Amino acid sequence: MKKALIALSVILAIGAGSYGAWRVWAAPSRNGEAQATAVVQRGHLEDTVSATGTLQPRDYVDVGTQVSGQVKKLLVEIGSSVQKGQLLAEIDPAVYLSKVEGSEAQLRNLQAQLAQRQAQLTLAEQKAQRQVNMMREQATTAEAVQTAEAELQSAKAQIQALQAQIQQTRSTLRGDQANLAYTKIHAPMAGTVVTQNAKEGQTLNANQSAPIVVRIADLSTMTVQTQVSEADVSRLKLGMPVYFTTLGEQRKRWYGTLRQINPTPEVVNNVVLYNALFDVPNPEGTLMTQMTTQVFFVVAEAKDALLVPLSALRGSTTNALNRSGTDRTTVRIVSEDGKFQERDVQVGATNRVMAQILSGLEPGERVASAERPQRSARSASAAPTPKMGPRL
Repeated sequence: MKKALIALSVILAIGAGSYGAWRVWAAPSRNGEAQATAVVQRGHLEDTVSATGTLQPRDYVDVGTQVSGQVKKLLVEIGSSVQKGQLLAEIDPAVYLSKVEGSEAQLRNLQAQLAQRQAQLTLAEQKAQRQVNMMREQATTAEAVQTAEAELQSAKAQIQALQAQIQQTRSTLRGDQANLAYTKIHAPMAGTVVTQNAKEGQTLNANQSAPIVVRIADLSTMTVQTQVSEADVSRLKLGMPVYFTTLGEQRKRWYGTLRQINPTPEVVNNVVLYNALFDVPNPEGTLMTQMTTQVFFVVAEAKDALLVPLSALRGSTTNALNRSGTDRTTVRIVSEDGKFQERDVQVGATNRVMAQILSGLEPGERVASAERPQRSARSASAAPTPKMGPRL
């Protein structure tokens, strides 16, 4: 039994030594390390710029009040659907109604005075004409004629003054009527009430600024406002495709097209960020205001393409590859007998993990890679999804 144990120990030691020698001398190596390989496969490649953003309604309006007073009625609440022109709230109209009534009474008084002055003007015209006729027959004096003409001019001036007062009173009345109409607040657009800043019975002061009563938004189309770092903003182009996910549904993608890049940045904690905006339809209302989004701007894309790990590309050309263009470089092909040979290839789109091969390779061939082979070309083709960062 003892001899058998000794023999088994010797055999194990010889085997371990042989395996170590094979690892050092016989195994395919490069710079003394085991050479990893990867199979050329077809898959989907995306080169993306990722960022975080927030959802906002594309169209919304803050509905305020132009007059001060107590909120007598509030007919909507958060979540209410409203139509354009619908009555939302009413300010107590008592003060403004009294002003309208006062202006109307003053206007009627001035109109009565105007009627009286017009009658006096008619009488003054008759007197003046009578004095002129009598002067022709030498039946009156020149002083009487002058007095009659002065009274006529005075009557005309008084009428003009009353007409100006009536015009001013009418203008005041129109303002009072407008203020009275402002006590009823109507919806300027159709949509959903998303915020409510006033309550029934609350007194609002519109002398300094227009208090906001409610905000109405059209939730059928949402805008994603994304903050992109200055290092990546140069890669964005208007009209490029973009998609995003939300915290609640990270497997579902919403797609859109980049429509705006604000030229003025925001500096947050000494980090320069540019706002990029795009719209997305929201017919089912699943996207809500202030949701956090993980956004991916698609710089380059290749579908059903031949893919190899980016580490398989050799030479100085690798570091100078245009991510969205084409270039030529070399790869090391693993032949059936385990030997390596150089081959020129044409490279298309790349991302941080994979590269598209336009020519020079065939599906199923093996290439040398400086890294561990990926589990599959399809799973490694797209850039890894970064974790959702904090809202900036």
